[in-house]
Amino acid sequence: MSTPTTLFDKVWRAHEIHRGESGQSLLWIDRHFVHEGSFHAFNKLAERELPVARPDLTFGIADHYVPTLARRLDGVADPKVRSMIEQLSSNTKRHDITLFGLDDPRQGIVHVMGPEQGLTQPGLIMVCGDSHTATHGAFGSIAFGIGASEVAHVLATQTLWQSRPKVMRITLEGTLAPGVTAKDIALTWISRLGADGARGYAIEYAGEAIRALSMEARLTLCNLSIEGGGRCGMIAPDQTTFEYLKGRPYSPKGEAFEQACAYWSTLYSDQGATFDLDVTINAADIAPTVTWGVSPEEALPIDQHVPVPDDATDLAKARQIRASLDYMGLKAGQKLTDIAIDRVFIGSCTNARIEDLRAAAAILNGRKSRVPGVVSPGSTQVKAQAEAEGLDRIFVDAGLEWRHSGCSMCVGMNGDTVPSGERCASTTNRNFKGRQGPGARTHLMSPAMVAAAAVSGHLADIRTLSLASAQSPRSEGAPSCSR
Repeated sequence: MSTPTTLFDKVWRAHEIHRGESGQSLLWIDRHFVHEGSFHAFNKLAERELPVARPDLTFGIADHYVPTLARRLDGVADPKVRSMIEQLSSNTKRHDITLFGLDDPRQGIVHVMGPEQGLTQPGLIMVCGDSHTATHGAFGSIAFGIGASEVAHVLATQTLWQSRPKVMRITLEGTLAPGVTAKDIALTWISRLGADGARGYAIEYAGEAIRALSMEARLTLCNLSIEGGGRCGMIAPDQTTFEYLKGRPYSPKGEAFEQACAYWSTLYSDQGATFDLDVTINAADIAPTVTWGVSPEEALPIDQHVPVPDDATDLAKARQIRASLDYMGLKAGQKLTDIAIDRVFIGSCTNARIEDLRAAAAILNGRKSRVPGVVSPGSTQVKAQAEAEGLDRIFVDAGLEWRHSGCSMCVGMNGDTVPSGERCASTTNRNFKGRQGPGARTHLMSPAMVAAAAVSGHLADIRTLSLASAQSPRSEGAPSCSR
């Protein structure tokens, strides 16, 4: 009888070409995504006059630096940024690599566009020069970010040396309460285990609550694995996965799809498989959650209060809380729902898919935002679908800006930033100091929670807002709750 094996090890072993004396494994790479920041790696190839080993398995995506106000390169004021976009185009053309560029109707953020095009499939090993590549593990693939020298190595050889991480399982027992999302799951486990809680581990998410998630919600959850220190995040593929992939442009077709599903169905952790760490969370204990500080681990349920440094268990923790409160301009012990915001952002590879936009629009429909904000869909196709459903009109009528797709205000590389000192309710993945702009203050939460904050003017409990909406009639376009 064979030894029970984890999902991670099944995929890892299937791609291990050679194991060196140091214990590192030489892995075959199935998909390699490159974007504007990959020019360093292409330069390394040019210096050595090397070709790209497998251009058919490499895909270029313009996302981090692209303008969201217009789809014109001449609209990019910074010549360095414009040059990076141009270099991506020239490098991919030179090496015969498919490019999803500014003018391509399939363009989008790599971690949104890859799954929707069917490039992301179960059982693959996928890499990209971006830490949130962990997103793609939602399909049962091993996906992780790599550095510039590793990007060059993959371009030249389609292989990569890696040390096998330990494997942990996070199991969510039971069912989620209404208003609780994948974003809340992620912020909850990170706040409990810490930003380094999964360092050195590949994470498998399991349990009834995980199986009940849609594919888009699973993508959000795996996306945030890196924020808890994880090397990657994975979810075993199932019928939800197969139905999502069927008919996608790059998915297998016909009989090949049925054969693929037969193989994909074997990708799960065997009963009795051993994990290096097992964590169990009761799904019923998770509430809508927001960050109050400068790390995803500094998060609390929305009905709680900002921590009091003097209540901390040790001096180092007390100093950390004081420093975070000072940067965020918050008072110890104040209610989270008393925190006023200056603007909102709905977008990023974490929460800018069509389900995310629908969730936010459902709250904003017929209401006005009390603060300015930007909505940037995760891909051009998401943008088109949202417009076909009329979601764009809901956002615009609420007073928010409807933009083109791109990383936008998540990382602020394209000029979309939060002004210094302002507080932003954001659907993004990171809230460290200056992430959305120098001096910017970021509160992470789900799209529906951002929408609730927009119409309230302060951090708000989506459950209370939904209840008020259901019980109280409101006039067309009027805010449903006061500041």
